[in-house]
Amino acid sequence: MSVCIFCKIVDKMIPASIVHESETCVGFKDINPVAPHHVLFIPKKHIESVDKMSESDSALVGKIIFEMTEYARANNFSNGGYRIVNNTGADAGQTVFHIHFHLLAGRKMEWPPG
Repeated sequence: MSVCIFCKIVDKMIPASIVHESETCVGFKDINPVAPHHVLFIPKKHIESVDKMSESDSALVGKIIFEMTEYARANNFSNGGYRIVNNTGADAGQTVFHIHFHLLAGRKMEWPPG
């Protein structure tokens, strides 16, 4: 049995507010949102981080980014803009070691982000 919380969401072993699902990825609302719209997109395949992905994973990651932009367009986030964030490693703020991307929208973003 997997101990990865995101793998458990993919396997429907624990609940999540899923807003997008395809053959390759799942998008669900973050339980601690930092923006009015904060959705996490994860691959169904377990990959620990961007740093741990293989070249063969690059098409999968590209597909996830594409699906995020389609989701953003469908929800009119493109009008005001949105941010896609990936934290790689503990020092960068990664707390769940399953590659994931944050889609943030609905407020003005600051720079630098952190």
